[in-house]
Amino acid sequence: MKKLVAVLLGMICALIPASVGAAAVSVPETGAQAYILYCPENGEILASHNEHERMKPASTTKLMTTLVTLEQAARGNAILTFTNDMVAEGSSMYLKVGEQLTLRDLAVGMMMSSGNDAANAAALTISGSAGSFAELMNKRAAEIGMKQTHFVTPSGLDDDDHYSTAYDLALLMAEGLQNADFARLTSLKSAQVVFREPHNKRVTYSNHNRLLSLYEYCIGGKTGYTQAAGRCLVSAAQRDGLTLICVTLHDPSDWNDHAALYEYGFTQLKTVLADDSAFRLAVPVVGADTESVPVVGEKAFSAVTGTETKVERRVLLPNFLYVPIEKGRQVGVVEYRANGKLLGATALLAADDVPEQQSSGGFFDWIKDLFGYG
Repeated sequence: MKKLVAVLLGMICALIPASVGAAAVSVPETGAQAYILYCPENGEILASHNEHERMKPASTTKLMTTLVTLEQAARGNAILTFTNDMVAEGSSMYLKVGEQLTLRDLAVGMMMSSGNDAANAAALTISGSAGSFAELMNKRAAEIGMKQTHFVTPSGLDDDDHYSTAYDLALLMAEGLQNADFARLTSLKSAQVVFREPHNKRVTYSNHNRLLSLYEYCIGGKTGYTQAAGRCLVSAAQRDGLTLICVTLHDPSDWNDHAALYEYGFTQLKTVLADDSAFRLAVPVVGADTESVPVVGEKAFSAVTGTETKVERRVLLPNFLYVPIEKGRQVGVVEYRANGKLLGATALLAADDVPEQQSSGGFFDWIKDLFGYG
């Protein structure tokens, strides 16, 4: 696209009104030793306390185990046989030696009933040992940017070398939500597993994450508990197109605290939807038999900004365009800015082909016609 000329077509501008009252809402108090309220869409931390402190994550560890298992299942959903070395203490999906199921079924058992047996079975099936699987978990954590996390077990049972932070777990949940299988599974209040052996066995597992029922905007998460770690909860909520993630570690009031933090968070941010698909404007052309070319917009992105922030929309188009013009060529742009910062932009496209002029005359004739001479 040729550089836009300095003089724009009216420099069409509009202000998107801001919501009111956000500043009057204060951050709620929590009972957590560490917590974070995080927006994955722009990386903003809306509220936090000790969010980078290394702590025991308990079964919120299974967010990583489930993600790795589902990623492996997408490459090949292996059928496994449950063996004695897969048996685990603690919470369980109650697998029996000799039963057969798939990797995806193990993910159900981990996300719904926090099955340690499912986590062990996934680790041994994918990597051959818990230690090798932990290496895979730590590699994945490094890719996500979890710099203060180290995994030792697939289940999250206490170990001095097994730790994470509220911030890192928020990054993990954000990564999980990008995986369609993970996002769907974590949002379910229950899910059924159909065993391959015994053939007639079907079990419906209920999700331990009660926030799915207690808070209407909750879209998923994972619980965790050991005596040393206390109650741990990672969750996500979505309202009006805006997604937030909350993590509380060692928090006896986690359900209430998550709901309160979300109610606070949704007063602080808003989603701006850039939908310019209805944009229509005729732009003059030079050197063609036609006088103008229709220009249309597109729906391109959404952005997050403060609820009290005014968003400026600016349409940038040249005064005229030179031929030839191909349909679909970008000829302009609509910018969205907040406090001088570019939030994003949508393209303005030529809606028709415009070939070079076939009749007599040229640029100077066009100038005469434009200003009414001759």
